[in-house]
Amino acid sequence: MPLLEELQTKIAQGAFEFSRHALDQSLRRHINVQEIGEAFDNADIIEDYPKDKYGPSCLALGFTTAGRALHIQCSHPTRPLVKIITLYEPDPALWDNLRTRKP
Repeated sequence: MPLLEELQTKIAQGAFEFSRHALDQSLRRHINVQEIGEAFDNADIIEDYPKDKYGPSCLALGFTTAGRALHIQCSHPTRPLVKIITLYEPDPALWDNLRTRKP
């Protein structure tokens, strides 16, 4: 099963957890669990970090049903629970089309 499909399945099943940083950021940025699920329903993997310091991870872009764009960095789905590492609304000043980092 491709990486994105595995992530979507685990997120839909609630098989994920937050890092301390992600929990803090979700509270500060008012991003709730429902929005994470909605964003993963239509997500694309825009960056992959197979050699990340703490284990393979990736950055997904998805949109809530209200149209809110979210970037969600999470672990690859190799563990029973996907770890949400950080999440935020991408700043258009830093991203082209919300998918590519501006130089």
